[in-house]
Amino acid sequence: MSIAGVLDRRDSELTEVLGHPVLGSDDDLPELVARYGEALVTIGQIKSPAARIRAFEAAIGAGARLPCVISPRAHVSRHATVGEGTLVMHGAVVNAAAHVGRNVILNSLTLVEHDARVGDHCHISTGARVNGDVSIDERCFIGSGAVLKNGVRIGKGSVVGAGCFIYDDVPEGSFVTATPERIRS
Repeated sequence: MSIAGVLDRRDSELTEVLGHPVLGSDDDLPELVARYGEALVTIGQIKSPAARIRAFEAAIGAGARLPCVISPRAHVSRHATVGEGTLVMHGAVVNAAAHVGRNVILNSLTLVEHDARVGDHCHISTGARVNGDVSIDERCFIGSGAVLKNGVRIGKGSVVGAGCFIYDDVPEGSFVTATPERIRS
């Protein structure tokens, strides 16, 4: 697989990104999908997954195939599943019977253990540890270095801050920090 180019905002003055030409804006997506067939969402997820989801749905709507991209320096068990449009970065590990949804970012050094489930449109940050039988609902953000205890559930749309240790289930829409105030809804 090779990169033909990237799309940027209509008002952008960039002509290339990391050595790849800017081919146009989102308005050009249908024409480019007709020409190339595949697309990859490279928008990150910091405050909200909304922009990443919009781009993913626009690519699907334009008929694009969204490959799962796995770094050659990552390990994904042949007994795990990883959904379309998901990025598995350097040093990440996805173990047996884990299920990772669509349009997910598993950032560098992420661990997704056996029987864990990561829902669609999640971002699991650098060095996060998702232990066995954990369930992360869709649209969640798990911060760098967070550790999720075996069997916990992270509710839809929740944010777990960097360095948090999660021992109990986290309700939908929560924001968890590493401070003594553990869960804010």
